[in-house]
Amino acid sequence: MSDPEPTAAAPAGPVGTPAGPFRAPVGVHDVIPPASARWEAVVATFADTVGRAGYGLCQSPMFEDIGVFARMGEGTDVVTKEMYEFRDRGDRHLALRPEGTASVVRAFVEHRPTTPWKVWYASPVFRYEKPQSGRYRQHHQLGVEAIGSADPDLDVEVMVLLADFYAAIGLRQTPLVVNTLGTPAQRTDYAARLSAWFGQHLGDLDPVDQAKATDHPLRVLDSKKRATRSVVAHAPSILDSLDDEALAHFDRVQAGLSAAGVEFTVDPRMVRGLDYYTHTLFEFRSPALSEAQNTIGGGGRFDGLVEALGGPATAAVGFGTGIERVLLACDAEGALEVAASKVKVFVVDVVDGHAAAAITIQLRRAGIGADRAFDGRSMKAQMKAADRSGADYAVIIGAEEAQAGTATLRPLRSTGDQTSVARADLVDAVRRRLTDA
Repeated sequence: MSDPEPTAAAPAGPVGTPAGPFRAPVGVHDVIPPASARWEAVVATFADTVGRAGYGLCQSPMFEDIGVFARMGEGTDVVTKEMYEFRDRGDRHLALRPEGTASVVRAFVEHRPTTPWKVWYASPVFRYEKPQSGRYRQHHQLGVEAIGSADPDLDVEVMVLLADFYAAIGLRQTPLVVNTLGTPAQRTDYAARLSAWFGQHLGDLDPVDQAKATDHPLRVLDSKKRATRSVVAHAPSILDSLDDEALAHFDRVQAGLSAAGVEFTVDPRMVRGLDYYTHTLFEFRSPALSEAQNTIGGGGRFDGLVEALGGPATAAVGFGTGIERVLLACDAEGALEVAASKVKVFVVDVVDGHAAAAITIQLRRAGIGADRAFDGRSMKAQMKAADRSGADYAVIIGAEEAQAGTATLRPLRSTGDQTSVARADLVDAVRRRLTDA
């Protein structure tokens, strides 16, 4: 696949000479202040939400042996076309992580922690694909994995956690869609029935999907091509291939969601492009985004992946949600407005900077965000910097204050008089002002 635009890097010069100015490569982006404040809020809210359910952070490597990801599903675009793979200086065949689950499962197999093992992650993931809205060649996922239990109540737990996370950041339009694939044997049976049915309608499928209809028929169900979707609408349902035990599992999941007050719809044609999924599947979607790119999070049960990576047969369930796509949904709903700065006080020192250094350290150690100007700037320049900082108050040290051992406390965002405060009482005075605001 060719880049949709020329490379953004400047032409390289001879070795040892600069070749700038450089730009980020095609398909990636920088996250810088003030926009990064929303990223901080998203990650902090997620960590708090899942942490209260007993999930601990799992930080896995950005790259793995390529075999870790090859187990995700032979024939998938992720494995065959989209992975960034390379050989290192030791001739090891490695790949950058294209999704979050496989690395967590590899860590489980390697370390064999006590089950159920409940972990969360915040990871960059890499796929060489055409950049989309909210989906870059390096994008960022939040996710949880709960490994070591086949209980359908655990399926419910992870879905409720994701619903609660979306609610906590202010999203209100996140309909949940669920389905089941049953056991691996039932999935295989359904795939055979589906392949035979697509064979009877092969000419009606989009040419892109015709090649998948025989070897990977479930992936045809996930096609976004208009012609294929018309055929899929009449395809056999997975629900007809399930036994009583699998149906009971799915019934328990639906009952649990209803008891938790999480609304959902069942879509028997929703599938996953990765082969390790069994039983429960789910997606949260945002109607505020375009239909082709409206999934903001999803996951399901993947009871076969631990064994595929060399571990014992072990049940597991989890989800992933993309930070970029979540923020697009927040933008569409006007959600997640956060302060661009944590600075509450800006110290203006027009004497020699020593007081500014001492006061900012004192305030920060007291738990109050504080900043200052540098380079001996004028009073006017420092006050402009104070305004740009977003601080609520300026602490001003001039020659008079320095001699008297005081500081002038001036409101920047509200009406009110400035006051003179003894340096020894400054922290308490600032704390009172911030508390009363």
